[in-house]
Amino acid sequence: MKNTALITGASSGIGMELARVHASKGGDLVLVARNKAKLDELKSELEAQYKVSVYTIGKDLSAINSAQEVYNETTRQNIQIDYLINNAGFGDFGMFVETDWNKEHQMINLNITTLTQFTKLYLQDMVKRRNGKIMNVASTAAFQPGPTMAVYFATKAFVLSFSEAINNEVSDKGVTVTTLCPGATESGFMDAAAMKESSLFKGKKLPSSKEVAAYGYAAMMKGKTVAIHGLMNYIMANSVRFVPRAWVVLISRKLMEKS
Repeated sequence: MKNTALITGASSGIGMELARVHASKGGDLVLVARNKAKLDELKSELEAQYKVSVYTIGKDLSAINSAQEVYNETTRQNIQIDYLINNAGFGDFGMFVETDWNKEHQMINLNITTLTQFTKLYLQDMVKRRNGKIMNVASTAAFQPGPTMAVYFATKAFVLSFSEAINNEVSDKGVTVTTLCPGATESGFMDAAAMKESSLFKGKKLPSSKEVAAYGYAAMMKGKTVAIHGLMNYIMANSVRFVPRAWVVLISRKLMEKS
């Protein structure tokens, strides 16, 4: 029996590569993103290459109640979601006093509200079946405050805390919740967040979206609670517990500023 995965933000980057990984295992897919044309291109590629079924939904997931609308559509289509991968998200670079509130409001809606509603809706079905997997994509940003990306870092801290708590709640119900925490990755994210000139990205060889997706998918299948991609990212994420908070914020600011 094929497992069907619903992946948000699947039109590019890590989300697209996660779709390719799942299809390569013979699994069917529901792909959700704003750009339906790109999703349909990916659908054609995956169906031809792997002989799987792919259903696409064009949806702006920063809109309130968009998760409910997607859930209603999969219910109408009688598609059972076995794996939920909440990958969609975006960031913005700049001092909070100067950044655009409308963009930050959309970011909070997408990174937090929609992710939480998707988890609520599909988790209830999974618990009833006593079977299912959820992966919420956070970031190494989840482990410390992030001056110059204050709202983004805060949204990812929510994703990590929320996902760890839910995983504990369902640990005896046949469902696992994995939080994937990539570090800086070669993807469209840094362009969208205007981060190319920050010290975190500039002049560095970054892991590819394909590498991160393969790692995250394997972690989800193992039921790992928190999956931090890369040894140095793992060390840095865990080291913040042993450093004074004021230092953590200063170091984070230094890494994020444009070099």
